[in-house]
Amino acid sequence: MVIRVLVADDQAVVRTAFSGLLNTQDDIEVVGEAEDGEQAVLRAAELRPDVALLDIRMPRLSGIDAARGIVAESGGATRALMLTTFGLDEYVYDALTAGASGFLLKDATFPELLHAVRVVAGGHALLAPEITGRLIAEFTRQRVSAPPPRSVDGLTAREVEVLVLIARGLSNADIADRLTITDHTVKTHINRLFAKMGLRDRAQAVILAYERGLVAAGTRPP
Repeated sequence: MVIRVLVADDQAVVRTAFSGLLNTQDDIEVVGEAEDGEQAVLRAAELRPDVALLDIRMPRLSGIDAARGIVAESGGATRALMLTTFGLDEYVYDALTAGASGFLLKDATFPELLHAVRVVAGGHALLAPEITGRLIAEFTRQRVSAPPPRSVDGLTAREVEVLVLIARGLSNADIADRLTITDHTVKTHINRLFAKMGLRDRAQAVILAYERGLVAAGTRPP
């Protein structure tokens, strides 16, 4: 199955570079480009891409607002992958709440670009600790005055443990090792807590954990 991608960035050089690289792959096709957020929303509604690669900062309409519109209009069928730069973007938490499924650094390598597009197209969130963990921790500190931990109604104690570890950036394998359980058991816990809390992916799980005070901004796995 070919992954259909829309590339949106106000810098023509960036759009051309990303589009050219993606089009070298047999399983990826760039179906359109956009030079600002408004155009990205219109093009996404017209082309129905699987993934919208959006610069987080664009004129007329920001990448965050574009992501919100694209995800909502498509009913989640189009996944938003945000282009960002370390130390510059202060809106990562906002992008997650808008429905973004992950982040890609603008200086990403070719393999990282391909991996990001394929992961997001596959219905997963790109929440590698080295990319989003630091950003979420830094900028949620400005937005979330850490409330006292609250219970998450409906979740078992083990499901809460898994939720916290997801929010701290651990992979399924890492969670299995930490809790001394199998990968299959981890997947079962994740599927159950996602179903109970109405979560689409790991990005939404991270938001829930921060909002409920289960994870304090800036924390790292012990």
